[in-house]
Amino acid sequence: MPLFIIHRSSFIVLTAALLLTSCGFKLRGAATLPFDSMYVQAAPSSQFAVQLKRAVATGSQARITDKPDNAQVVLQIMNEVREKQILSLSGGGRVREYQIRYRVSYRLTDSKGATEYIPPTEIVLQRDFSFNDTEALAKESEEALLFRDMQTDAVQQLVRRLHAARVATK
Repeated sequence: MPLFIIHRSSFIVLTAALLLTSCGFKLRGAATLPFDSMYVQAAPSSQFAVQLKRAVATGSQARITDKPDNAQVVLQIMNEVREKQILSLSGGGRVREYQIRYRVSYRLTDSKGATEYIPPTEIVLQRDFSFNDTEALAKESEEALLFRDMQTDAVQQLVRRLHAARVATK
């Protein structure tokens, strides 16, 4: 490889690094949530709550507690619903398209429930997907994958909303 190409590549990489640092770019670190500790009140079998706890524990300074009395705030997952609705039918009356929805209702209060930091709010996500009787097993897998994707999106949305919450400090 000619020496000119090596020097040119090095120059381009060095210039890009200098431009990024001079504009103030930095990698996103842990999010700073407006509270130190949180208790998540949800159904014991809720995969949403498990994923949310993991996202908060690994992506912020806040710790998840086992009891509401030990937490600064309590996040109540009031409802988590998966819905499926027919969107279109073929000429023969067979289903061609479905719409699936994922709804999560929540609220954020202090540990005693006296002060409400986020009133009851709902996150609603929906996806459309085609359906074919001859590929029923594959379409069931696609539906499960879409629900998991919506659940992950809902967790990310909720973490961003928690980040924006106005919480009184102790």
